[in-house]
Parts: sequence; structure tokens; C-alpha cells
Amino acid sequence: MEKHIHITPESKATFHNNADFCVGTGRMGLAMQEEYQKQLALAQELAGFRYIRGHGLFCEDMSIYQTAPDFKGGWKFAGYNFTYLDRVVDSYLEKGIRPFIELGFMPGAIASGTQTIFYWKGNTTPPAKDEDWVNLVKATLNHLVERYGYEEVVTWPCEVWNEPNLPGFWENADKEKYLHLYEITAPAVKEVLPEMKVGGPAVCGGETTPDWIRDFLTFCRDKKLPLDMVTRHLYMGNTPERKGRYMYHTMRTVDSIIEEAEGTRAIIDSFPEYKGMELHITEFNTSYNPFCPIHDTNLNAVLTAGLLSRLGDTCASYSYWTFGDVFEEGGVPPRPFHGGFGMIANQLIIKPTMWTFAFFNNLKGEPVYRDDNMVLVRRKDGSYQGVAWNICQENRDAITLNVTLPLSGKQSLMQRIVDEECCNPLKAWHEMGEPASLTKEQLQFLKDAGQPLCKTALLEGEEISFALELKQNALVQFTVNPVKGEPDEGYDYQWYVEHA
Repeated sequence: MEKHIHITPESKATFHNNADFCVGTGRMGLAMQEEYQKQLALAQELAGFRYIRGHGLFCEDMSIYQTAPDFKGGWKFAGYNFTYLDRVVDSYLEKGIRPFIELGFMPGAIASGTQTIFYWKGNTTPPAKDEDWVNLVKATLNHLVERYGYEEVVTWPCEVWNEPNLPGFWENADKEKYLHLYEITAPAVKEVLPEMKVGGPAVCGGETTPDWIRDFLTFCRDKKLPLDMVTRHLYMGNTPERKGRYMYHTMRTVDSIIEEAEGTRAIIDSFPEYKGMELHITEFNTSYNPFCPIHDTNLNAVLTAGLLSRLGDTCASYSYWTFGDVFEEGGVPPRPFHGGFGMIANQLIIKPTMWTFAFFNNLKGEPVYRDDNMVLVRRKDGSYQGVAWNICQENRDAITLNVTLPLSGKQSLMQRIVDEECCNPLKAWHEMGEPASLTKEQLQFLKDAGQPLCKTALLEGEEISFALELKQNALVQFTVNPVKGEPDEGYDYQWYVEHA
């Protein structure tokens, strides 16, 4: 298949690039692991995210809500402890990333029930007493203001709970009780930080999502509750098939995901009070399971590219779940590749999807072209940069993009290529025999196998034309810059070509 793309000085396109706004993490307590910190530093070096969102702010391993024996056979409230919270937030800010706060889950000491979720047992029941929850939220926000300053903390978005339309994440998926939780929480947030953006309902998608969002907005409107943003999640997986611990499912199309986001946008805009309100996708990925091999593949990278090229049309942000494989919802990951959500496998092996964000997050300029295979921008200095991809779900053919740019003279074409042949550490690991524990030699090879292939070409003419060859599930970053040669006297690149 071939496409011919001719760019003129007047070419313009619509492309809203919000890919760098936020990225997901498992739970906050994982930030106290060395491997986690190394993976986050690498993600920041490559992609530079602005916010990070995860679960578990109030879970037991963060140890914020403290109890002590009451000497009557029970326990009493003994104050708040922010030691670990400070440690985590300090580490984030040092890396140039800020919290996108998710308020949850429930400390066991103030919970109304014992239902928990995940290996690390986050309590997912409402508070037994509203005042205990409200006081916890206000105390935490007040502490953050005291430590980091009002002007800093007020810029951190705040979301109430996570996926309450799923019975595992909110007992019985009780909508009325979630709406009540929001009713007591949002005003508490505003009491401490009147300008902080607060929102919900953080629903997961599926058939119940439109009704949940519509009912949530109706409730907030009728109760005149604070609301600055609507949040939800998006995943691409169809009905799964299980093999052992692993989950496999075919993927929905990029078009169907975009249509779902547009449907949510339409619901929000149908309320005059909320028309144009920010929509944040606080989780998205292909599969919603942390043991799904697609996450390790090049297909995952190009599906993500297709979404990043279009989600900004309707959404203020879309947070990939997650940046790294230090993640324990289903237990401690057993192998270097296990289908984990992360863009970076454990031991700092870069997966293809990390390059999707590295390429998009560095794509800055005036959009001049966008279609299902490419986004192209003109940068301030007059050079061009783009990202191209080839999603192979049903179609397995390679694609050639023949691009013509309104440039003249000598130009340098630089490409970084990620595809199943040249940047596929999963394939390398498979052909090593899928070792559970890596030798130093194997680890270094897999790290090298996770790097893009770099290609250059010297172009010249009254118009600049070149071809991008996109193999199956290929992702390519390309830049066209003017050549400004400063050769050293006597240095001849071609001498050995001509005299060898």
C-alpha cells in the first residue's frame, strides 16, 4: 500500500497533543521501591510527563491514618502520619512530575466494611462515618499545602475514587453511595483549596458508563456541587480468553474508542452548565489486565499512537496506565515480560510503547497534516517533524508514505524506527527461551534490543521528497532539518568510499 502526501506552505491540520499531561502508576506506596524510581526517571527522561496518577493514597502501606489501642480491647484514632506521603511526593517533584490526586481507597480503621481488592488489599467500601473521611481528606490537603505551598498544590487535579461502577472497586457498585461520597468530598477539597480542580466519577467504561456520567452530572447540578472536570477510563480489549494466569483478547479499533470518547463529550455538552468542561481520561490502555501479553508488543505501541493522534480532539488529558512494570495488583511480577501494563519492563528494559510517548511528547509545532498513519508538524525554525505508524490488526501489509515538503536546498532526514524487526525486546526474550531470571549478558542484550534503529539520509532539490517504509506494526519518528555544514579543513567523509 502506498500513500502520497504533499505538504504546501498553506497546509494546516487539527491536532491537539495532550499526551504529556499525565501518566499512570500502580499505587503510591510502590514509589518507595528503588526499581520504581529508576523506571520513573527513565520515563521522564524520554517523555517528560507533567502529572502522575495512581491508587492507594489512603491505603495501609502509606500509613496516613493512625490508630492506637484504647485499652478497652479496641482501637482509637491516633493522628495522621505523612512520612511516606512526603517521601513519595518529594520524589515526584524532584523528577519534574506532580500528583494527579486520586482520593482512595478507604483506611480499614474508618471503613464500613471489609471488602478489599488486589494483592495489596485496598479497602473499597464507603466510610463508616462521613466525618472521619472528610477530616482525612482535609487534613491531607492541608498538610500538602503546608509542605509544598498553596500555589503549587492548587495546580494538582483531584479525582474522587476510582471506578465506582465496578463492584470490586466500590462495594456493590452502589451509585447512590458514590454520589454521596462525592457530595461530602468535593466541598471538603474546596474548603482547603478553593481553586483546586476536583471531579469524577472515574468510571471504567462499558455499558453502564453513559448512565453513570449522566446521573453524576445531574446530581452535581441539582445539588450545586463543586465540579471542574469529568473523568473516566478507556480500554480497548474485547471479551477475553484465559490461558493460565494470562489474558488474551482481540482489540477494538481506534475508531471505536474515539467514538466512545466523543459520546462522553456529547453527554457533558448536553448540560448547559457543563458544556465545554474538561474531560480527562485518567486511565487508558489496550487490555485492562496486568497479565496480558499485548502490553509488551509493537502492536500495543502503534494502537497507542493511533489513540494519541486523536484523543486530544475531545479530551483535556489521557493518562496511559502505566509508566512501568513495578505493579502488584495481581501479585509481584514473576518474569521480565509478563504482559504488565508498563512501558518499561522490570530491570529497565524499554518496551515499544515507551517510544510512542517519547515521540509524541516531543512533537511540538504547528500541525500541517494528520491521517490514520501520520501526524506532521512544522516547527518554529521551519523544520518538520512527524510520527508515523502502521497498525496491523486485520491488514498485515507494509505501508509506504511518500512525503513531499515545501523545502529546498540540502536537508537532513533523520528517522528513529520501532518495529517488530529492529526494536522488539519481547521477540529477543522469546528467542532466548523466555528466561525467568536474566544473566547480565542477556539483560544488556534486551536493553539494546529495545532501542530504535536510527537512519539518516541527505536530501536535496527544489522540493524535498522522501519515502517512509512502515513495516508491520512500525512506529517511526522523523525529522527534516536544513543542513548547515561546518566541515573541518581536510576532513573527507567520502575518501575511503572512493579509495578503499
